[in-house]
Amino acid sequence: MLALTRCAFYPLASTVKLLCVMAAVSIWSGCGGGGVGGTGDAGETPSTPRLTWIEMPSGSPLEPEDVSADGSVVVGRVLVNQSYRAVRWRAPGVVQDLGTLGGRNSGARGVSANGSVVVGVSDTDFSAHAFRWSTTEGMRNLGSLSVEYSQANDVSADGSTVVGLVVGEGGGSYPVLWTASGEMRSLGALPGGFSRGEARGVSADGSVVVGLVHNNQQARAFRWTASSGMQDLGLLPGATSSDANAVSANGAVVVGTCGIGRGSRAFRWTASQGMQALGTLGGNESWAYGVSADGSIVVGFATDASGQRAVRWTASGQIQDLNVIFSDLLNGAVLISAVAISADGRFILGTGVRPASGRTEAFLLYTGGR
Repeated sequence: MLALTRCAFYPLASTVKLLCVMAAVSIWSGCGGGGVGGTGDAGETPSTPRLTWIEMPSGSPLEPEDVSADGSVVVGRVLVNQSYRAVRWRAPGVVQDLGTLGGRNSGARGVSANGSVVVGVSDTDFSAHAFRWSTTEGMRNLGSLSVEYSQANDVSADGSTVVGLVVGEGGGSYPVLWTASGEMRSLGALPGGFSRGEARGVSADGSVVVGLVHNNQQARAFRWTASSGMQDLGLLPGATSSDANAVSANGAVVVGTCGIGRGSRAFRWTASQGMQALGTLGGNESWAYGVSADGSIVVGFATDASGQRAVRWTASGQIQDLNVIFSDLLNGAVLISAVAISADGRFILGTGVRPASGRTEAFLLYTGGR
């Protein structure tokens, strides 16, 4: 299932031969499916919803990962001449190749609030390392010679704090934080230690980090602060595993997924209420991937009798199928997963199946007044 791969490591095809060398800051324009924001066409107002299909000049579909606070910048990776490249899409359709750290492949995972800083992972000459890219400095290696593999998954609002994982010589992965100076800090462990883990989300000011560690052979969602260390967020009733994927701007709301039997269940966690299950569409799978800045809107996917559907959850936990709420925009398309949401909750980034091509492609939905 496509959406599930977003919660795993982000491997790069380092053995693939690069057939077309591209400049580190090459820009393609004229693609991208038009503007965003629900304005620009006759009769539209700021409250008019709009669905933008994000197209790539290479013809391959974008694998989307994150969206800036105002919905104007989207990051991810795209296949170009048999190699993956980290890309930064800017409305109304300018696509920028962010380059690599000297290897063949790269992929973007997170973006700062204003879209000027992008983080992810790139092949080097001998391995794959986390990177921090900015409009002023280009791509900078966050790894080190003692790390076999590292990956950056998210970045604070101002672009100064980066979180992700490192894999050491022993093969275990560890959740880490990189400071503005590039210093790497381990986030510690839950009682009993862990065999592997990763940090997946960070609050706006970089003070709260969330993710997943395997503790006593069980995957557990965690919330970390410098003062309190790593906190186990627990499990939903009947669950055997949990993982946290995103956190609100102030670090108070955490969203993720619990494994229950052969299925999964999305959750929202707060200190006052603990872990609360989010609604479903009747199927046995639901995943929460993103949350708005104030923690009121959660996005992800859920399954029903017809398959996988992109959804959002309201502050009360009510689930809404985006295919129903925005049916007038689809023209036969099916939105299958929502992977990120803008800070104000107006823009939802995800993937869907377009009838014209029959393949999975990236979309950016401006929700307007709905």
